[in-house]
Amino acid sequence: MTVPPTRSPNVILVALASCGVLVSITQTIVVPLLPQLPGLTGSSASNVSWLVTATLLTGAVCTPLLGRAGDMYGKRRVLLLALGAMVAGSLLCALSTNLPVLIAGRALQGASIALVPLGISILRDELPPERVTSAIGFMSATLGLGGALGIPAATLVVQYADWHTMFWVCAVLSVLIMVVVIRVVPESPIRTNGRFDTVGALGLTVFLLCVLVPISKGGVWGWTAPVTLAMFAVAAVVTPIWTIHQLRIRQPMVDLRVSARPAVLFTNLTAILVGFAFYANGLTTAQLVQEPTVTGYGLGASIVVAGLCMLPGGIVFVLLSPVSARISATRGPRFTLALGAVILIVGYALRMVTNTSLVGITIGATVIAVGTAAAYSALPALIMHAVPVSETAAANGLNTLMRSMGQAVCSAVVATVLASMIATTGGHTGPTLGAYLTVFAIAGACSIAALGCTLLIPVDRRDPGAAPAAPVLAGRAA
Repeated sequence: MTVPPTRSPNVILVALASCGVLVSITQTIVVPLLPQLPGLTGSSASNVSWLVTATLLTGAVCTPLLGRAGDMYGKRRVLLLALGAMVAGSLLCALSTNLPVLIAGRALQGASIALVPLGISILRDELPPERVTSAIGFMSATLGLGGALGIPAATLVVQYADWHTMFWVCAVLSVLIMVVVIRVVPESPIRTNGRFDTVGALGLTVFLLCVLVPISKGGVWGWTAPVTLAMFAVAAVVTPIWTIHQLRIRQPMVDLRVSARPAVLFTNLTAILVGFAFYANGLTTAQLVQEPTVTGYGLGASIVVAGLCMLPGGIVFVLLSPVSARISATRGPRFTLALGAVILIVGYALRMVTNTSLVGITIGATVIAVGTAAAYSALPALIMHAVPVSETAAANGLNTLMRSMGQAVCSAVVATVLASMIATTGGHTGPTLGAYLTVFAIAGACSIAALGCTLLIPVDRRDPGAAPAAPVLAGRAA
């Protein structure tokens, strides 16, 4: 493949950031369509939910695998492979109404989630050191930006056009971005030597599938159903075997010794909790404002209005990404992550009391978007500081996986809470206001836990906000 000529950092950043926006849009575009898909595909609501589950699963599995492959075989090469999966998946969904084909297409789209950690790693390799923190902050924030913009855009498509249109748009955008990447993004010269850990990759895949599938479908199958318990049991058996294998080989799929460092461990735990808090906002807002007025709390808004409630959050992501990066540059990414967690806590406190008006709901959702923007911009910077340069794609892939796991758990928790706390009012059966408040309380608790984990991340002395080291006195032994 032809190596592109040297391009300016801004051009490379825009090309890679467009990948992140595309990925996050793809993750959320089917959410407004879910109530209509059973009728459109002739399937049950539980089967249609696989259109969301398949994306989360393949994203969780492929992100660390492709990240590791990028470190070993070339980040740009693997990034183009992931974009190819996006094109193929989008075309499958655009050309069919058959549910198995749609699920296969969504699974291929999910594999492209690896674009974000791969893009972050390329930025670290290619940009001047003084530009890296702000660039990776912006790249990471695109995960929230595209999601906040994707739902309003999808609601407009659902309302005014054929639903296949949004998949055609994704296919065209994917091809255009592939062309741009080929033209402007160079291949990174930094590689990890050794052989790809096939056994470790297989073990990680089995573990993730046996954990995430029952978490996602446990509410439908039953948490004590034989298939649910069997999958959890397989995960419990595979985990120690996989761990021993990873600790014994020279080039493991996941470097557990590096992952156990407090700076990496607590950053990844925070990523799970922030991912939960972010996803809870998106899953509940559109549904809440569409609840009929007979419930006593619903606003009876249209699907388009419901989607537009998320639009200010998307604008916030655009505006605050450079601000968050500047805060990280002056105070350190640990400070920015803590600030984001505090704002998330405030946001969910607002969600608990602002459920009677469209303006109040929108304000609460936007405050949560502010906190997410700050947190997402800081997470990769903390990972970059804590891992060797040759493992950046794999480490960021693992951190992105942690966010995806938080989202998967959130999806299961929200579905369970909203399905278990229901009431019939005026002929309408649906979740009570207490169900939504419970979700907000759980997400707020996750935000508090995220703040606690952030405070446990060791202070990096390279951060501008860190206290200066004590001077070494002349003549005293080190």
